[in-house]
Amino acid sequence: GWEGVAAHVGIVRVRIRRLATSIAHEGPRRRRSCTWIRGGEMAVMKVTKTKAYFKRYQVKFRRRREGKTDYRARTRLVLQDKNKYGAPKYRLVARFSNKQVLAQVTKATLAGDVVVCSASSAELPRYGLKVGLTNYAAAYCVGLLVARRMLQQLGLDEIYVGKEEADGEDYNVEADDEAERRPFTAFLDTGLVRTSTGARVFAVMKGACDGGMNVPHNEKRLVGYEADEKKLDDEVLGKYLVGGHVAEYMEEMEEEDPDKYKKHFSKYLEEGLDADSLEDMYRKVHEAIREDPSPQRKERTKPAEKKLWKPRKLSYEQKKANLKAKLVAMANA
Repeated sequence: GWEGVAAHVGIVRVRIRRLATSIAHEGPRRRRSCTWIRGGEMAVMKVTKTKAYFKRYQVKFRRRREGKTDYRARTRLVLQDKNKYGAPKYRLVARFSNKQVLAQVTKATLAGDVVVCSASSAELPRYGLKVGLTNYAAAYCVGLLVARRMLQQLGLDEIYVGKEEADGEDYNVEADDEAERRPFTAFLDTGLVRTSTGARVFAVMKGACDGGMNVPHNEKRLVGYEADEKKLDDEVLGKYLVGGHVAEYMEEMEEEDPDKYKKHFSKYLEEGLDADSLEDMYRKVHEAIREDPSPQRKERTKPAEKKLWKPRKLSYEQKKANLKAKLVAMANA
């Protein structure tokens, strides 16, 4: 009857109270593993993550937790075929920040990645490009620079010259039958950036290919590829490689809003650049990179004297001498 139902409800309430007490003592881990279900006047707790779940839980890699490395892609870029033994597998790493473009040729070792060669858009002012260091044309220049620099280190720069004119045609380096050495091969590492058609990361790859480096790729991701017609528009790609898209935007803004144009392209105007002179400037930068791709060494200066914020640790003999001096001073006083 009703007495039995009341007794049963009382037992259930006591059990829930005990369970809540144990949860409070166990801490937040148990609370995260439970789901509260409210039905009528009583709340029922359903355990969704058991003790076995937490015992078997494996923490992810640090750089995965920080959202910095895609280990699924990295595994495929790093693993080398067994029949190639100790031959390293090189990667062309392209990264973008708000102020510069960075390209590196790296290889993976058990101790960590080793950077064999690197180039940055911060070096481009040395070759005549002082503005727009993160756009599509600048990314192409950085790819060209890292390729020429890498081949120069290996002594392959004269054997594999690459494509000297940036006209937008897709180019793949071919092995020279007369030369004993094959072209240098590296695989593109895009990191976490979205690899959509026209992305700047593929401009770095295009520059490296034109520079004589073998980077296996497909033309589908280069700017100017038309998915409907399934072909690459060379004119569109060639326009982007020499800053044609920036020049069009400059002309359009100058006509519509001259005040905004002077403010937006103030750095360009300070360097004496306008829409008509961009293409010639980029062509000269490409020629300058091919003439001397070697890195500029900075003169080493003598480091400043190190400041000590804490007193030096004294040796036993020094402490003994200091004590003797204090005793003598006290005796004379």
